[in-house]
Amino acid sequence: MAAGLDSGGPNSYRSPLASRYASQEMCFVFSDRYKFRTWRQLWLWLAEAEQTLGLPITDEQIQEMKSNLDNIDFKMAAEEEKQLLHDVMAHVHTFGHCCPKAAGIIHLGATSCYVGDNTDLIILRNALDLLLPKLARVISRLADFAKERANLPTLGFTHFQPAQLTTVGKRCCLWIQDLCMDLQNLKRVRDDLRFRGVKGTTGTQASFLQLFEGDDQKVEQLDKMVTEKAGFKRAFIITGQTYTRKVDIEVLSVLASLGASVHKMCTDIRLLAHLKEMEEPFEKQQIGSSAMPYKRNPMRSERCCSLARHLMTLIMDPLQTASVQWFERTLDDSANRRICLAEAFLTADTILNTLQNISEGLVVYPKVIERRIQQELPFMATENIIMAMVKAGGNRQECHEKIRVLSQQAATVVKQEGGDNDLIERIQADSYFSPIHSQLDHLLDPSSFTGRASQQIQRFLEEEVYPLLKPYENVMKVKAELCL
Repeated sequence: MAAGLDSGGPNSYRSPLASRYASQEMCFVFSDRYKFRTWRQLWLWLAEAEQTLGLPITDEQIQEMKSNLDNIDFKMAAEEEKQLLHDVMAHVHTFGHCCPKAAGIIHLGATSCYVGDNTDLIILRNALDLLLPKLARVISRLADFAKERANLPTLGFTHFQPAQLTTVGKRCCLWIQDLCMDLQNLKRVRDDLRFRGVKGTTGTQASFLQLFEGDDQKVEQLDKMVTEKAGFKRAFIITGQTYTRKVDIEVLSVLASLGASVHKMCTDIRLLAHLKEMEEPFEKQQIGSSAMPYKRNPMRSERCCSLARHLMTLIMDPLQTASVQWFERTLDDSANRRICLAEAFLTADTILNTLQNISEGLVVYPKVIERRIQQELPFMATENIIMAMVKAGGNRQECHEKIRVLSQQAATVVKQEGGDNDLIERIQADSYFSPIHSQLDHLLDPSSFTGRASQQIQRFLEEEVYPLLKPYENVMKVKAELCL
């Protein structure tokens, strides 16, 4: 490093994910302290299990290791790694330096991936445990929003062109449904995680078989004991030097899928902000533009979209890494995984923190929504008007032609003159439609155009959303803390 530069200061690059966006708890899970402390914990668990199974390891050595789990000399470890060019051996020496009695049995029979890969799996599990309640809270906030606005009609769009009416709550349920799928997938991947365990250099457990003088049962017990100490229900039976990198694909796939869901939702919010129908929270002192004081830019939704794009692209790293792991392993996975695994979780964490903040403060403007409905509803109501005229004794084809002509005239006013849709006024002024003039208010009631939206919302929330959120009830009150 050049003289005078500080890796953590203003003269050096720092990841915005850690310095601006992600939560402290997620940053800690991917910190050096958590990583190397877990390495030491794994060495302790290995020594404890080896002692239990009969290897000559003393209680004094075990206690010495326990007492120094947090006594990490990071400067010494960095100097050791600079000399050895091997991070695991650098920390073996550093741990041994503060545990002189236990130094000779630290890492006994193990390969570097014993601490490296098993720590990564512990980190992945714990990082998923941080994301799951955050996603559940987002879904819960949106469910409250959808329930409250279940009956508020709004203009639906297909191809971003006016379509049939829906409700604000029903549209929100489209977002919720995708996020519920993400919650289920995150939980599945978390529960499917398996420990690498105690497998040796090429996964054959040969070194441990030698340590236990060919006692196959003790090697099996060693693997099981350490797996249980680490809190995993099961370990891989088959590994090379590493756990299969397909695991990283599985984990980052569900995170990338979450990114797609969030991008879609926040794009919708940005479009609705343009239409002035809905806005994300906007603070009293918040500035939308340095040049245009009136602006209320959807900054939070834009951030979510921006980071979601990054999250979605990260899946390419584990896909390519898994495809080029020659035989029992190559080391071209290491540098890549240091970056993509941490970035994926810090990005997902940032997105969910921001999305919860958005979902806790969404603002709806019913009058704007109503005005847009009124601009389009006359055209949508033409079929209902035709049916009412037929019931009153009219001819369907004749009525269709009358309305077609009036609709074209009204469309000309809207498109060429910039006026309001006056189709209903034209119908009211035409004596042909006098049999149904008294019914027009009823025929134009927006709530009659939303179908079963409110019933669908109620059933969806009761049958699919609330049961999914039940395991997270005890953390639902936590509010989102929006970082920079």
